[in-house]
Amino acid sequence: MHARSALFDVYGDHLRTRGNQAPIASLVRMLAPVGIGAPAVRTAVSRMVSQGWLAPVTLPAGPGYRATDQAVHRLAEAADRIYRRGAPAWDGQWRLAFVDAPRDRSARTRLRAELVFLGFAEYAPGVWVSPWDHEDLRSTVERAGGSLRTAVAETFDVDPAGAWDLGSLAASYDEWTAAADQLVETELESHDDEDEAMFAARFHLVHEWRKFLFTDPGLPAALLPERWPGRVAEELFHDEATRLEPGATRFVVRCLAAG
Repeated sequence: MHARSALFDVYGDHLRTRGNQAPIASLVRMLAPVGIGAPAVRTAVSRMVSQGWLAPVTLPAGPGYRATDQAVHRLAEAADRIYRRGAPAWDGQWRLAFVDAPRDRSARTRLRAELVFLGFAEYAPGVWVSPWDHEDLRSTVERAGGSLRTAVAETFDVDPAGAWDLGSLAASYDEWTAAADQLVETELESHDDEDEAMFAARFHLVHEWRKFLFTDPGLPAALLPERWPGRVAEELFHDEATRLEPGATRFVVRCLAAG
């Protein structure tokens, strides 16, 4: 597990409701139970500062780091998808994005990843489609150096199973559901401190679930197969995350109090 990804998990799952900030010493304490050492934490924090995700702050307990506005916005958006049960009601309309990509190859690659993260599928070269409105779409494209035109279609000939490879996504949900219980139990049995164990178990559960943000577009029920395995996986995630939350919270509070 990369320390940078782990820090996003900590800020998104625990610090988002605690001022979006923490002393560096507390971050080190929180990530120790999941196998990430202090040097890796400090290196990742430094990189996230240079990338505009974190900003240094002076806290009563010592030097720390606060999530920037950019990070807060992204974490809130991710949290809405991670902890949401089911998809919102769909109005039946399709959103089309006609994207003129930037010339720089790395910028194009990043933009494609961002569009997939938002839940778009590329219907044709430069034409992206989604059933949902996305308020961040224009800023995402323009930040990457591209330009955008949009349209709304009441009917549109798109096969969801092919556009988003729902077969592979369904298989991934089946695999996650089969492995989730063992993942949690392994962590609960690997730590002597009960709160620390619950924190580590919830951390790994959320970390693995969060990966679906990059593969699952969050399609409305009308566009999904009737027996969609994502529903079973979603219920399992919420049940386990709720069960582990009290102990995980106590552990985070202890880490923050210790400074």
